Amino acid sequence: MTIEPSPLPHAWELYRAGDVQGALRILRRAADALPPAELAPLVRELASASGFDDLAQAAAALVADPEGARQLYDFGYACVERGVSALAVPALCRAMVHQPGRRVLVELAVALEDQGRHAEAVELLQEHDGLTVDWPDRYLLVYNALFAGRLEQAREVFAGLSDPDESWAPTADRIRRILARAAAVPPVDRGDLRGWHYTLTGGLLTTLSSYGFQQGMTGRWAYLQDTFDSCRHGLERLRVALTATGRRPSSVALLPDRDSRILGLAAAQVLGVPTQPYRPGTPDVLVVAYDLDGTDPELRRRLRDRAPGEVLYEHATCWTNPPAVTADVSTLLVRSVVAPWAARMRVTQAHEPERLPADERPAAELADAICTAAGGPDAGDGGTPADPDEVLAAFATRARDTWLTGPRDQVRSPGPVPSSRFA
Repeated sequence: MTIEPSPLPHAWELYRAGDVQGALRILRRAADALPPAELAPLVRELASASGFDDLAQAAAALVADPEGARQLYDFGYACVERGVSALAVPALCRAMVHQPGRRVLVELAVALEDQGRHAEAVELLQEHDGLTVDWPDRYLLVYNALFAGRLEQAREVFAGLSDPDESWAPTADRIRRILARAAAVPPVDRGDLRGWHYTLTGGLLTTLSSYGFQQGMTGRWAYLQDTFDSCRHGLERLRVALTATGRRPSSVALLPDRDSRILGLAAAQVLGVPTQPYRPGTPDVLVVAYDLDGTDPELRRRLRDRAPGEVLYEHATCWTNPPAVTADVSTLLVRSVVAPWAARMRVTQAHEPERLPADERPAAELADAICTAAGGPDAGDGGTPADPDEVLAAFATRARDTWLTGPRDQVRSPGPVPSSRFA
């Protein structure tokens, strides 16, 4: 039997070399395989270097008492608060063994949820049902059941919950909208990316990746050097979705970042409507974003609450680190994207890498280039199921009565449809 060497020495080497993020990546991957107290000394150093005094103190306390229930809980809690839930899970699991209780249970469920380990969160909460109350504990069971793809279980548990108080009422409304979307357009199976994307986010996904579908990407992109053809195709698929849902925007609202302005100008031409600067609260406009992560954070916060008839369209939606608001329509789901006019790499005929400079033409000229592009779907590797306009239109038609309801909440999890992350 081969014993794998501990990754901790390498993590320490990266930390001492100044690569804090590299060391943290190793710790995240190794967390479940190592005792929390073995991770704690390096976590203390990483937290101190990042100015996270609460986490540094909790790690130091765990080093001093490796099996203390309170120390394990405090360490796990601080890890969740600082966005490193992968390190919290094993500590909170051990705290549950030493001193099981509702507070530890809920924090562990939250940590598992943060990691996208929804099925594990469901099993945990079911196992310790005697410790739970309706809000937020059994709400966490409902939420994680939904994101684990267990619709019937989510419906059954939610139906049995007591009425929430004012602080939890918006959360309950969010669950009702998710369940209503699932009833209107039920996902076909666990691999139905468009169906689950709509159920969980309320957004219409108009295309599936044409590469790697059968190799684990299931319709999502990992890294994409985008093209003018792809942008034009996305606008044509947007037109299909708008027509099927009976939406006719009065104008295109232009966001201030360059990428979104380019795409917004093109959208106005394709749809035959005028443009105007984006102003929060303007009804019946199409707000166009190339990539919401490239927009101003304060502007994204304003987009959470939609005006009547307003539609938010995003061409490239990040699925591994979703933006603070969920678009009503997305062309594609991608981990990392390079806009067609941005600097990029290509391989020459001599098989050498070559860096191409950014296309600095004015936004209006680049918008014209989108409009004159062929705009057809990429043939890809032939493994992605056929997805003609008729299929998208039928889906959007079924969704029209449950679409554009409620605020545009951020959805941090990709849901039950797996895709390779290449992490």
